[in-house]
Amino acid sequence: MGLPDGLPDALRNALCERLGIEVPIFGFSHSVDVTVALAEAGGFPVFGAAREMPDRIEADLKEIRARIGARPFGVDIMYPALAADEPDRESAKAKLPAASVAFVEGLRKKYAVPDQTKPHFFSHVLRNQKLFRDQTEAVLASDVNAVATAVGLPREVIAAAKARGKVSFALIGSVRHVVPALAAGVDVLVAQGNDAGGHTGPVGTFTLVPQIVQAAGNTPVLAAGGIGHGAQIAAALTMGAQGAWLGTAWLATREYHTPPVLLKKVLAATSEDTVMTRAHSGKPCRVLKSAWVDEWEAPGAPAQLPMPYQHALTGELLAAIEEHQVEPLVYEALGQSCAWFNELTTVHEVVERLVRETRAAFAQSSSYR
Repeated sequence: MGLPDGLPDALRNALCERLGIEVPIFGFSHSVDVTVALAEAGGFPVFGAAREMPDRIEADLKEIRARIGARPFGVDIMYPALAADEPDRESAKAKLPAASVAFVEGLRKKYAVPDQTKPHFFSHVLRNQKLFRDQTEAVLASDVNAVATAVGLPREVIAAAKARGKVSFALIGSVRHVVPALAAGVDVLVAQGNDAGGHTGPVGTFTLVPQIVQAAGNTPVLAAGGIGHGAQIAAALTMGAQGAWLGTAWLATREYHTPPVLLKKVLAATSEDTVMTRAHSGKPCRVLKSAWVDEWEAPGAPAQLPMPYQHALTGELLAAIEEHQVEPLVYEALGQSCAWFNELTTVHEVVERLVRETRAAFAQSSSYR
């Protein structure tokens, strides 16, 4: 993966030096194994803890640290605005519209979904302020190197992370979010475009990134959303970003242990096979197309409920769909970068390919000078 003679290694930039990583590839994943593998490959892994209980977060972070040693890694936590701060699932379920409950039960019967038998976050936990506080305390008490906030920007969390010597990241989807993020003291901005999987905003990545870079001043910016090829990383770096943030990429790796039915769908997916919907959580979310989305968008379907009520409504059914891999309904958050991940590979192979492609793109662009 060497560079052509005379070409500087633009991949080793100031942010890499600051964080102690070899390449400016940042990877978000809910998988411990992916987190470990990306650290070993020289990138900066960010473990997604938003779907974990505090005791599980503590155990996972200890395992990651034990396996990667002194290599750096971060944790991502969500702080979404909620329609109401319900104390528990039963309280939220008591307020669900009868028509919505009947619709979900109709889906269960239509697709013959077996009953759930295993615990699952969506069916056992309700997102509320207490959960957010407890998750935050577990992360702050750990020795992680960085804390990333998503779907919300709590100033007190940024301050607490910085007070403990942790680097702070904030995922933002609009240029208007830059000023409050900088005022909160965020160290790194992640400009996440609409191409991204999961909860994201309305502006496309390569429209958003240069706006964020321009507004950020000296604060480093990462490009996120739909990135799956090294040429995109080269473009992001050329626009002033200091790295690329990827999430969808890791679903197609052996380390993620993606369930077989979902894996088959992911490997076959094109960029057009993703869609924005509120049917997952009640907030706009880019996911893999499936009958789940189709049913919620069909004429006569009830309106999707705001967070946290949508998961209070659908949590048990979603857990059962995932457990039993009910093919028509199976889906996952998926970005438009899925087009580049159509074969099962490893985290190391993904990083090597991205680095090779990025350097090749820089080498090719040098001919225009």
